[in-house]
Amino acid sequence: MNSVRRARPWLGTLVDIRVDAMDEACAVRAIDAAFAEIATVHRLMSFHEAGSDLARLRHARTGECLRVNARTHEVLDWSLRIAQACDGAFDPCVATMQVALGVLPVPESSFVPDARASWRDIELLDGERVRLRRPLWIDLGGIAKGYAVDRAIEVLRAHGVAQACVNAGGDLRVCGPNPECADVRSADGVVFPAIELVDGALATSASSGAQHLYGRTREAVTAGITVSVAAPTCIVADALTKVVLAAGESVRTMLCVFDAYAWMHDSRHGWQSLRLAA
Repeated sequence: MNSVRRARPWLGTLVDIRVDAMDEACAVRAIDAAFAEIATVHRLMSFHEAGSDLARLRHARTGECLRVNARTHEVLDWSLRIAQACDGAFDPCVATMQVALGVLPVPESSFVPDARASWRDIELLDGERVRLRRPLWIDLGGIAKGYAVDRAIEVLRAHGVAQACVNAGGDLRVCGPNPECADVRSADGVVFPAIELVDGALATSASSGAQHLYGRTREAVTAGITVSVAAPTCIVADALTKVVLAAGESVRTMLCVFDAYAWMHDSRHGWQSLRLAA
């Protein structure tokens, strides 16, 4: 039995799913189910779509408890955990500034967001409920793609897939006992030696002005930097690329906390590893 591979445009990129060593008809069913899950994550967490959970939160009154999908609640929980661990270098509430800079479109909202609002103003409650302490806009673009990749892998496993790879524009995760090699390329085309993954994830981000903001100050991170992070899950790898872009070498200890490894490239220093010895 050979590999079965399909690609579709989702999450603002081309998502590629490959399933190995499985009957073709079963593999196609598993891949279709994984794409359906990716579509659900996109629909729930899109900043742009009017019916997403994020759009609903933009119409919620301050202090109001709003029930969201369990997937959205889980991504918000991870966002707050990572924001707390890096003291706000990663902040899902930078959307207000990204709108002002033209990176994101002006959304429909029932309120004007508070410029002082941060991740600390998002309160997660039991029953998949969310409460905002201040008016704010949330953007999960720095973490939701990794979550969608993880969910696709979970769906594939539920369909009996033993070896697979899901790649969403460079944010990828592999499952199965066989090692796979992934090449990493910096923004200026310098290739890092292949990184070997076994049941793990790899995410890569390159800084490009206002596209990436330092959460604490809302200032653009230094342009021309590429960061790759390997971690057990893609949601962690995806989010940590933004943390490393914002905070650089100061995140070495945090990488150990999340069992992650990071490599950073700029034109002056080339590729360098940031992970401390265990």
